[in-house]
Amino acid sequence: MTDLQKNGIAGGATTKQRGDAGEEAALAHLQRAGLTLVARNYRTPGRGGGEIDLIVRDPRDGTLVFVEVRQRTRGTHGGAGGSITHVKQRRIVFAARHYLTRLRTPPPCRFDVVLIEDGIEWLQGAFDAG
Repeated sequence: MTDLQKNGIAGGATTKQRGDAGEEAALAHLQRAGLTLVARNYRTPGRGGGEIDLIVRDPRDGTLVFVEVRQRTRGTHGGAGGSITHVKQRRIVFAARHYLTRLRTPPPCRFDVVLIEDGIEWLQGAFDAG
């Protein structure tokens, strides 16, 4: 049984249930790679802000990794990867900057994406804050 099946992604679940299960599968994948969970579903206050699905730390070098999880049941319209538009990236970067203001000394950071379609694909350094 795959992580996708174990987490209930396949089948007749609601969109919210599939989203939550997708994040669980992505987190399990990242944890198997040695990353540790720092925060889930971090949101900036107010309207028009951003949200980060997962914030994890890479213990090898202390990098704080902001992770967007995207899931699609069909590969149409660019699939899961095609759904991460420039606007979506800006909102993630905005939320990451907001999160970093809470820290005394910001660590090295990167933006990763976990795509879930037929399996799980982890794209490290998928985009930058520029």
